[in-house]
Amino acid sequence: MKKDIHPQYFPKAQARCACGNTFTVGSTKEYTEVEICSKCHPFYTGKEKMTDVAGRVEKFRKRLAKKEELKKMK
Repeated sequence: MKKDIHPQYFPKAQARCACGNTFTVGSTKEYTEVEICSKCHPFYTGKEKMTDVAGRVEKFRKRLAKKEELKKMK
């Protein structure tokens, strides 16, 4: 690697989330603020909501059932 062209690396940089959680990361910045972390993200907290817009799952299941019927008829 070439000398004096890379930014300084901070192996114990502090990151602070909007929810108030702080954690240590490796970064080229000594302090970082983030909007969302694993403590408040819905996927990791189990509060994720699955929405079925316009019955897409039902539409898919109907199409799949029709295909199965056609296979049985042949």
